[in-house]
Amino acid sequence: MEKQNKIWDALGNNTRFFILTGGRGSGKSFEVGRFTSLLSFEPNHKILFTRQTMTSAHLSIVPEFQEKIDLLELNDYFEVSRNEIKNTLSDSEIIFKGLKTSSGDQTANLKSLQGVTTWILDEAEELTDETIFDKINLSLRTKGVQNRVILILNPATKEHWIYKRFFEQSGVTAGFNGVKDNVTYIHTTYLNNVDNLDESFLNEVARIKKNNIKKYNSVILGAWLDKAEGVVFDKWTYGAFNPDGLQTSCGMDFGFSVDPDTLTEVAIDKTKKKIYVKEHLYRKGIKSHELATIILDRVQNKLIIADSAEPRLISDLQSLGVNIQAVKKGTIESGISRMQDYEIIVEPNSNNIAKEMNNYVYTDKKSNLYVDDFNHAIDGIRYNVIFHLDNPNKGNYYVY
Repeated sequence: MEKQNKIWDALGNNTRFFILTGGRGSGKSFEVGRFTSLLSFEPNHKILFTRQTMTSAHLSIVPEFQEKIDLLELNDYFEVSRNEIKNTLSDSEIIFKGLKTSSGDQTANLKSLQGVTTWILDEAEELTDETIFDKINLSLRTKGVQNRVILILNPATKEHWIYKRFFEQSGVTAGFNGVKDNVTYIHTTYLNNVDNLDESFLNEVARIKKNNIKKYNSVILGAWLDKAEGVVFDKWTYGAFNPDGLQTSCGMDFGFSVDPDTLTEVAIDKTKKKIYVKEHLYRKGIKSHELATIILDRVQNKLIIADSAEPRLISDLQSLGVNIQAVKKGTIESGISRMQDYEIIVEPNSNNIAKEMNNYVYTDKKSNLYVDDFNHAIDGIRYNVIFHLDNPNKGNYYVY
């Protein structure tokens, strides 16, 4: 691993955070595993190794660590169990946990956080909830040893909280190697690890580079993406809102504490097959009276088609003078397929709509399954489109 000494050396820095980025075959996970195995020889360490999901650690990640121990010829000093590796010389331990339960619908109960000195988050791009990161990060506060948080990731889109927090907000460019503000940045690619890679892998990399340079840059070189792979809406562009003076109305999706309330004005040009959209609201935690004031200020008495899952809130807003009604929902698939028939024109200042367009992706395109994220404004737009395409003769201010 001669060419990967930069990873090894950088992991020894006296910082709290370590951000390891790079593409496939870069050796970053291998080097972190090797470093962790040796770190366990220091006393008073409790090392937590996590992935978003880890249903069978003894069949997947634990054997990978066992491999590092074998290569270092240190087997005599470790006890290996299903979810834990213990260093018998120092009593330090490496614990393996998934952040999500096996059902995937809630965060696992990480009772083992007490006394953790090093947290390794592998495949960190899969953790989209920054609050989970904060919870574990703030639990690392053991005195007398260096507390480390190590993130290993293949970069996702620039909308990911890791990019915004550790790169954009810190003024750090992608691919940077060095230290800034208590963070060690390490970026590595297969080119740093080429002596350790199989020839068939290198041939496949050469093929990808020749045939799909975008995939080569993102998957192989680990570049951060402006737009996610597999986006649902690929026919959209920035442009003036409603340049032809079409009739407009609005779409609304409700959030409150976790998700934002969104309000988007929509104009549909059926002849030119274009949908024009303009963002009026994208905010969390708004109460009914304030929400009504904002709506009336920004769109007056324009018709609003809203999420039918909140009949009480719709009734409250109606009583406060808002021209709003619930959508008669069809399937998500049917609404999205109608929107995909049109080119979507996003008003240039509608940043949150653009962000969603770049990050709303399929879970499985063949089955028309979608990731339930980056879709709050999109859902409101979808309600509006469903209403107007199902009711072609209804006027701008029509109310049942």
